[in-house]
Amino acid sequence: MPQSPAFTISLDFELFWGVRDHRTIENYGTSILGARKAIPLLLDLFREYEIHATWATVGFLFYDNKIALQSDLPNKIPSYKNEVYSPYTAIQKTGADEQSDPYHFGLSLIKKIQDTPFQEISTHTYSHYYCLEEGQTIEEFKVDIAKAVEIAHKNGVKIKSIVFPRNQFNEDYLNVLKEYNIKIYRGNEDSWLYEPRNREKENVYRRSLRLLDSYFNISGHHVHDIFKINKDSEFINLPSSRFLRPYSPKLKAFEGLKLNRIKKDMLAAALENKVFHLWWHPHNFGSYTAENYAFLKSILQYYSILKKEYGMVSLNMAELANTIYEQK
Repeated sequence: MPQSPAFTISLDFELFWGVRDHRTIENYGTSILGARKAIPLLLDLFREYEIHATWATVGFLFYDNKIALQSDLPNKIPSYKNEVYSPYTAIQKTGADEQSDPYHFGLSLIKKIQDTPFQEISTHTYSHYYCLEEGQTIEEFKVDIAKAVEIAHKNGVKIKSIVFPRNQFNEDYLNVLKEYNIKIYRGNEDSWLYEPRNREKENVYRRSLRLLDSYFNISGHHVHDIFKINKDSEFINLPSSRFLRPYSPKLKAFEGLKLNRIKKDMLAAALENKVFHLWWHPHNFGSYTAENYAFLKSILQYYSILKKEYGMVSLNMAELANTIYEQK
């Protein structure tokens, strides 16, 4: 067990690349633009509460203009059976640069994250790669990861960890990651509700139960003894505990239940000397930013209480993994 209970935050930083296969600029663009405003607010909040967070960043966001992106594309791209999953056809439709197209370019935001203490920039793959969708291959994934590591390095970032897009964890692909010295990943909660599946195999029943699980304890606290989980593996799995579901006016009456659910999870981690791992996307805060900000602040205030009473510490994914490496 860790010497202290730990609070870990990871964010899937993707802008429009992460939703383009099922959203449009017309129906979701305001949330993406809102995310750009929310990120500096999040960083200020993390400074205030000394929060160490991991920003799993899509490689495309490291460019600040279309020409740079187009001239640096890999020689092999994912061959999804459903072509809508591939972002490469959308590149031609992007604007000229970050100023004219804030939905697809994010280098200025990455620099803000880099300038904030205790923040880790990890990878969310180069192209928001789906590891369980039909058609794509392990060789294509290897090319994608190589490019993600390369563009991050060009911008002064050493990639140590990964968050799989759509939580499509694929164990067969771990050896590819090892080639690029990425041995840390965010795994899924230990419940059939959260088992990795591709989009075709997902269903309304599971999604509905996950929604209920955000308000009522259906699947457990999902706090983790990371030393036990990773005892016999060369890779470090830091499983998620809870998705921070964004504010919804339709569910406003249940916000207290949602907060209470998270607080009980955090307390369980504190009492059991385990890890609580919270995650979300910055664009989840793109609408109703004030409400989401206030909700997160309540969580961080509770973390401060647990820090004082139980010695809970805030660690990003790389720092959390280091506590495991020190024990091995």
